[in-house]
Amino acid sequence: MIIDSHAYCFEALDSPRGYASGEEHLQWAQAANASHHQPAMRIPDGELGPSEVLDPAGTHDTDNLPDLRFRVNKPRGRVVWNWEGREYTKYFLPPNLRNTEFTPFSLDSEMHYAGVEGVLLHTDPALVRDSSYLQEIVERFPGRMFAMAPVDEWRIIPETDAVIAETVRAIEEHGLHAVKFIPPLCYRTSDEAWDDGRYRPFWEAVTALGVPIFFTLGTGPDDLKGVTRTKAQEQRGYLDEHRTLMRWMERYPDAVCNLTHGFPWRTFLNDEQESIELPDEIWEPFSNPNVSIEVCFPVRIGDIFEYPYREVWPTLAQMLERIGPANLMWGTDMPFQNRFCTYRQSRQWIEGQFTDWAGLSADDLSMVMGGTAARVLGVG
Repeated sequence: MIIDSHAYCFEALDSPRGYASGEEHLQWAQAANASHHQPAMRIPDGELGPSEVLDPAGTHDTDNLPDLRFRVNKPRGRVVWNWEGREYTKYFLPPNLRNTEFTPFSLDSEMHYAGVEGVLLHTDPALVRDSSYLQEIVERFPGRMFAMAPVDEWRIIPETDAVIAETVRAIEEHGLHAVKFIPPLCYRTSDEAWDDGRYRPFWEAVTALGVPIFFTLGTGPDDLKGVTRTKAQEQRGYLDEHRTLMRWMERYPDAVCNLTHGFPWRTFLNDEQESIELPDEIWEPFSNPNVSIEVCFPVRIGDIFEYPYREVWPTLAQMLERIGPANLMWGTDMPFQNRFCTYRQSRQWIEGQFTDWAGLSADDLSMVMGGTAARVLGVG
């Protein structure tokens, strides 16, 4: 069974569902576009421009973003803003969307064409935060689409009981299958380590639900503070987050978890941006058999390396050796990976070219392309 462990469905970026208003949703989208590595482009000539003007402080403080008339152009499926008298856009969303939405019917067609039999839907505050919306998709596509519960990480400390109740409801009432946790968003309200302390009541309740927890790790408390750091400092910050995760796993030894996207590949590119160089300590969390990691390259570095991504083949070979296929799961970040390759190609580069080069066995390939995800989600 081919399972994509990382996909999205979402309504238009000005939809109020799951938000206080459509305006709040747009604010989250504005902050996300400000920090994303895709380039800003002037309309209509395509000249590159700055996107940090959308959030000059770099803090994702959605209540204090500059008014640049950030909006959606629904017929063209893209965001637009004004700066210095001109209109700009950014293809954070891939350019083939309409209405800035990606419906489950669009995803189902992509899956059918690419031969993908199951997907796990993720959440993100800039895209989808409503568990009832995800419930509707799961019920419409049973056994084909699975989904994870959204968590407002920045509210855990000030509104602990409310966030716990929302997460429990998403799993027990809305029938979702996992929990998504994004540590960088915790640091919007506190520099406190997210594995214990005032987070403990949340974790006690969430781990008791018995579902896997998917972590999107960042590079530490400075992620959303607009602090300029060297690549070495970012690497150190990420490895410190690994240590926080390892403390968390020691405290909850029965919990099953996953690292989304793989490692932060751009942070570990060599200075010439020709290859990925990983330190030995990056493998330490995987001494715990309950943690897996996503195999997801095109969406993160598809603007640097081209299909079939030969530059990352040695890195994937390292992951197979150091982590093992039983703890690797293929993911795409669909529809966002369509910026760089098709859905079919996101399978083909692993199943064809890389497998031939690495001599990967059929059984090991089967684990990476769906077996591990099926085990983690508990599906047959």
